[in-house]
Amino acid sequence: MKLPKELVEKFREPFISELGDYVGSEVELVVKVKSKRLLENKNGQKYLLLTFEDKTGTLRAIDWFNAETNDSKVDIGDVVRTHGKIVIFEGRLQFNLLQDSPVIVLKDDEYSYERFVNESKRSVDEIMNEIYDIIESVENKILKRLLEEFFKNDKEFLEKFKNSPAGAKVHHNYVGGLAEHSSTVAKLVDGVVKNYPSLDRDLLITGALLHDIGKINDYKITSKGIEVTTEGELIGHIVSGYEMIRRKLRKINAPEKISNRLLHMVLSHHGELEWGSPVVPKTPEAYVLHMVENMDSKLNRIFSIKERELEGNPEKSWSEYDPNLGRRFLLKHELEE
Repeated sequence: MKLPKELVEKFREPFISELGDYVGSEVELVVKVKSKRLLENKNGQKYLLLTFEDKTGTLRAIDWFNAETNDSKVDIGDVVRTHGKIVIFEGRLQFNLLQDSPVIVLKDDEYSYERFVNESKRSVDEIMNEIYDIIESVENKILKRLLEEFFKNDKEFLEKFKNSPAGAKVHHNYVGGLAEHSSTVAKLVDGVVKNYPSLDRDLLITGALLHDIGKINDYKITSKGIEVTTEGELIGHIVSGYEMIRRKLRKINAPEKISNRLLHMVLSHHGELEWGSPVVPKTPEAYVLHMVENMDSKLNRIFSIKERELEGNPEKSWSEYDPNLGRRFLLKHELEE
């Protein structure tokens, strides 16, 4: 018999973002082991320092009682069920494992992958319909045919694109995130063109929809969440995306001038050499694409920080320090009437 939703909510293990409500209480968690270190204090007592994570955040944990046993039992990346007490240590939440509660390594069918993977709040079909409408508006026959080669004729690519995240941690890190990011960037560059009509709209739209397609090779969705593939680690989305687009350009016999300008946009969209681009933007369209996609990725990160932290504490005024953006954020910025 299926339990009513309210009972499922009552008896499920809390997410990490909810643990502020459990300070001083014992809880059972289902979490992924992000890191672990077997250490020894000044009295010679060994302890296991762990970092747990789920889709809502990370949590420091410590095992004073079964350190060596659990260190040998648990590997980084394992999903475990464990029982402990939530405390505040050095100003942040900490999970203290209990002496008589073993850490249980779970099999894939013993937990829901949804604990570790988010999905876009928008329907992926809705997002794809936006993309199809944008493609229909492209007037350059070569660029339109290129886009159709990817989004209409390549079924394998399309299926991966629809389900891929745009990142593992930083931005659009959920199923459908790549499609959402690509569609948003395309709509944003279209708005820029309205104010700067000398820009090549069709080139910008095409670059916006294709600039991150290499990410279908960078990430995979598993029962443990979003993981970086071997190709993602060794090659990266800029290079793999460049190769994917170049093959399609050759297939349709695209002129060299169009090919070079589009490929330059893909190669330079991170903006700076130290940010991973092999070349910096050297055309107006490449520069606009970099600025707009960078803005969308950062805003997505900021909004997710605000949502996550206010969900855990609706009265909170400032976020925790975010190492990716190098600052804290004001969570309640609405002007008083």
